[in-house]
Amino acid sequence: MPGNRPPEWLTDTVLYEIYPPSFADGNGDGIGDLAGAEARLDYLSWLGVDVVWLASCFVSPFRDAGYDVSDYRAIAPRYGTRDDLVRLVDAARARGIRVLLDLVAGHTSDQHPWFRTAIDDPTDHRYIWAPAPVEDYIPSPGSRPGAYLKSYYPIQPALNFGFARPDPREPWRQPVDAPGPATNRRALREIVDYWMPVGIAGFRVDMASSLVKDDPNSAETARLWHEMRGWLDASHPGAVLIAEWGDPGLSVPSGFHVDFFLHCTGRGFRSLWDNGAVTRPDWPAGTPFFHESGEGSLREFLAEWSTADEVVAGNGFAALPSANHDFPRLAAGVRTGRQMHAAFTFLLTWPTLPAIYYGDEIGMRFVTGLPDKEGSRRNPSYNRAGCRTPMQWDDSANAGFSTAPADQLYLPIDPDPDRPTVAAQRADPGSLLRLIRDLIALRRSNRTLGSRGTTEVLNAGYPFVYRRGGEFLVAVNPRATPASAPLTMPPGTLLLGSAAYVERQLEVPGFGYAVYRTGP
Repeated sequence: MPGNRPPEWLTDTVLYEIYPPSFADGNGDGIGDLAGAEARLDYLSWLGVDVVWLASCFVSPFRDAGYDVSDYRAIAPRYGTRDDLVRLVDAARARGIRVLLDLVAGHTSDQHPWFRTAIDDPTDHRYIWAPAPVEDYIPSPGSRPGAYLKSYYPIQPALNFGFARPDPREPWRQPVDAPGPATNRRALREIVDYWMPVGIAGFRVDMASSLVKDDPNSAETARLWHEMRGWLDASHPGAVLIAEWGDPGLSVPSGFHVDFFLHCTGRGFRSLWDNGAVTRPDWPAGTPFFHESGEGSLREFLAEWSTADEVVAGNGFAALPSANHDFPRLAAGVRTGRQMHAAFTFLLTWPTLPAIYYGDEIGMRFVTGLPDKEGSRRNPSYNRAGCRTPMQWDDSANAGFSTAPADQLYLPIDPDPDRPTVAAQRADPGSLLRLIRDLIALRRSNRTLGSRGTTEVLNAGYPFVYRRGGEFLVAVNPRATPASAPLTMPPGTLLLGSAAYVERQLEVPGFGYAVYRTGP
């Protein structure tokens, strides 16, 4: 395992993802930008978040919302400039908030100069080329014969980091130490070198597990990131790498400080709050634990978390997101705002690094029926635009997101007249936003509620009851009806929520939650 352990400040961090075009519009053109985000930093400071992760904001044709990068060394003009990023980072630092950028490492846009060169130069090996079209390969758009390997969309040619093993049926495969893969590894370092002086804390790496192809158990990809970690430790001590990998037990030993539990890897995360039955009919069915029916189970999540926790202990962290720009918000399908209090009580008291997706802290919902926006429709049944609608700040025009005419907004504002807003919830002591702020403050002032405090599960059904560090007892009941669990002694002093201790039973109301102080 790399010698550099995570910086101490990361231990109990609360992350917050900003999707730039939808968070705050600073210049009135209808699209969110860095200046708008800077203007909202006081809100994030009030909320108590420690790290802001900016979804991809580099120059792009935006045919996959910026995850098709055409220039890694420039901020997309619609978001501002490098100087705007510097101002944002400096202003965040003054409030005790660190900033992460998003590194799309495995592919570029087909408009990137690297690719525009490669399509006419058979000796260029930055990308993966076959002599003729085969499955997943796209016919060459230039004079170069053959076809290139795509990552997701055809407009995202896969960068060549080599193949872990040869295949006689594909003689064009190159090993990981070939000149093309070596060039791309150097390019990753050059990108990091370029942006670290801005003052960022590090990078979240998009699809970090995807680099080396045909890589059993991701062994060669892990070796690549292990090498990257060693270089970072020497060149940029303290630089943080967060993986979109979905397997902390593999990614953290490979050199990442943090990895997310993800909707696209295994069943653990999806068994918590998957909305696939409503928003992704193509996904396997299954009732998540955070469902009003009370028919879910924590078995899969607890098994995956326990395995990851054992492997990463002391060397990194697993992160648990409320959602992100690729999968539905917590408030989606049959899960409404009524269940958000219980969900966030769990998210902010469980021993992972919690990651809040912008707007989830007020219960913004996944909006259906939207048009495709910048490649948001991944398949006929799922449109990611639903989790990318503009932040709902107040009851003014465009919910306070932008002064532009409504028809010029990046995406429409949620049309629900009862949509939640930051302003209304800041004024309501019983709101979801105020609860989340209280939970973050409690977590910050009591390290036993953080990522490394001990955890004892007392009841793994409804309600879910667990003890943190011998000092706190937490109970969450995400089903619609009351639930009770045996408890051998009174739970202590109630800090947040409501529950009752009756005849050695802890009774939690439907959609209820409770946090007790059991210790001194």
